[in-house]
Amino acid sequence: MKNLLTPRWMLVKAILFVLVAMLAAGTLIAQSPTYTTAACVLLVAWSSSRAYYFAFYVIEHYVDPTFRFSGLTAFAVWLWRGRKRSRG
Repeated sequence: MKNLLTPRWMLVKAILFVLVAMLAAGTLIAQSPTYTTAACVLLVAWSSSRAYYFAFYVIEHYVDPTFRFSGLTAFAVWLWRGRKRSRG
């Protein structure tokens, strides 16, 4: 798969992600319009974004600066290989 290098398409992709997240959150809150549901949606969004940040920025810049992640699959492979190396 080719890397996305065009700034315009990167922006379109980001906007689509935000729209999907807002649609999903809105659907959940519409099905169960409570403060608890809204709080849970916000916590899931916040914690997921922090985990994503950790998976890429923190690991690339502080844990293993030699590896460049291209997605969550690459991150999973890195984790698997790192565990295998530390066991053996």
